[in-house]
Amino acid sequence: MPRRKKVAEREVLPDPKYNSIVVTKFINGLMERGKKSVAEKIFYNALDQIEDKTGNNGLDTFYKALDNVKPILEVKSRRVGGATYQVPIEVSEKRRQALAIRWIIGYANGRNEKTMADKLSVELIAAAKKEGPSIKKREDTHKMAEANKAFAHFRW
Repeated sequence: MPRRKKVAEREVLPDPKYNSIVVTKFINGLMERGKKSVAEKIFYNALDQIEDKTGNNGLDTFYKALDNVKPILEVKSRRVGGATYQVPIEVSEKRRQALAIRWIIGYANGRNEKTMADKLSVELIAAAKKEGPSIKKREDTHKMAEANKAFAHFRW
């Protein structure tokens, strides 16, 4: 994070299938070693599996899961007079989305299903139902912020 100049944000083109920038960002988060076509296949297969398993629209389930995982508050360390306090702060919309994407992909990766598309579909279904480890991560983050509410006056 540079101290002087603001970093210019790059334009992300919408994905070809759903014409959505959020889907592109998710696929970019899923991508490893620059293999975007592989990441796209995994994501689209996961959405197809969601439609097969639940009967609901896969894209709607994806958006619902993402909204359920987005955190509202988080804690940041602030050093005040030799002591470090965990200060609760509100999360910006961009960071909310980035954290939700990161958490869903991370916990999907740790699952025991066979392929990544299977793992991702199960994690998205669980998150859409407000279950699973990614939702637990959000709740833990909120609990931490709530517990440290006394230090909110150190926010600046």
